[in-house]
Amino acid sequence: MNRRTFIKATAFSVAALLTGCKSKNNSSLPDIKFLRQIITKDINVERCIMWQTDLPMTEPRVEIAIKGKSIGAFSAQDSSFADDKKNVNQYTAQIYGLDEKKSYEYRIIDGDAFGDWYPLKQSADDKLKVIIFPDSQCGGDYDTWGEIANNAFERNPDAEFFINVGDLVDNGEDSAQWQDWFEQIEDYTSIIPFAPVMGNHETYSRDWQTRQPIAYLNYFEPPDNEVPEFARRFYSFDCGSVHFAILDSQWEELDNFRPNLRAKEIEWLRRDMQATNKPWKVVFIHKDVLQYRINNRPDRQEGFSDVGKIFMPEFESLGVDVVFTGHLHTYRNRGRLKNFREDETGTLYILTGVCGNVRYDKLWINHALDKYVAPQPETGNYLTMSVDAKTLTVKCFLPDGKMIDETVLTKGDKLYDEYY
Repeated sequence: MNRRTFIKATAFSVAALLTGCKSKNNSSLPDIKFLRQIITKDINVERCIMWQTDLPMTEPRVEIAIKGKSIGAFSAQDSSFADDKKNVNQYTAQIYGLDEKKSYEYRIIDGDAFGDWYPLKQSADDKLKVIIFPDSQCGGDYDTWGEIANNAFERNPDAEFFINVGDLVDNGEDSAQWQDWFEQIEDYTSIIPFAPVMGNHETYSRDWQTRQPIAYLNYFEPPDNEVPEFARRFYSFDCGSVHFAILDSQWEELDNFRPNLRAKEIEWLRRDMQATNKPWKVVFIHKDVLQYRINNRPDRQEGFSDVGKIFMPEFESLGVDVVFTGHLHTYRNRGRLKNFREDETGTLYILTGVCGNVRYDKLWINHALDKYVAPQPETGNYLTMSVDAKTLTVKCFLPDGKMIDETVLTKGDKLYDEYY
């Protein structure tokens, strides 16, 4: 038995113990692939379940149980689509009305056929842990992504959800890359919710031209942002004591297909952040806020990127505590910035690094605002963020689990008291 098969068998055994149910997958159920939980507005009371099959289902549903006793089923919608000259049989079920104080399990059913049970993790308090993955883009197979990700999942079984900061794949139209990406982590996507962030590589066609990110927009159904022309591109949700906003930095790639993304997104972000009463505000956006000098490119100057120039004043005015970025495939901690300079009252900016096999060794020249840079040449990394109402801690780890950086933020008693 190989390592991934062992992990899957163990996960299934745990799920069966949780439900007290010894039944196995009914042979008449179509094979379920890439079963995944997607983040919702509040994962303690609702959940989005998505999966794929080789053969169509006739009556797809998701059954919910408490301690092995079924309490009902939710119908699934056919969310199939076509891309890369292939048809994807896919289904999506929205689960509502969960009680955050109860422990649930779920399974896929189709008529009288049924699959295995999986846990729906709940967290009824304001403490949470998030696993943060940088760009997982790979040239060739996605084994590097799988190794880093699976090790992170094994070391952090208490994580409420995980997130990837964009460039999930190298080429957004290549269906084989998406299949490999999913296969590498399918032992965990069924039991821990995923929050997707779109990167520029999700917008590329097979001939490396920009196009609508068809696969990305169909594979993941995050919370509705109530901006129909830009559905699934940016969104927000709450978890514990944190309000999260996920942004889309791909206006350059997509403006010819759907203009005004940037303006609409800024309008939405202002409304969204002003409406929350959570003590912590955290943003994820793929492209970075700084501009780096590049070796052997004397014309390239150090400074701030267009994303930084446009969004950093917005983040500061809206009271955002932490901003996580990607795109440059290197881990850099900038500390807290305000008005484009170091300021301990400002927003913490973390460039998350890389967890695929595409590395930019000796490309970037260190920026004056870099407070910590990962050991070079970089071997990949992942992060965790642990939060309660008063403390937010970000840690960065090498693939072997060695911590290389840590930042702790504290929230004043005044805001804490206002929230409670």
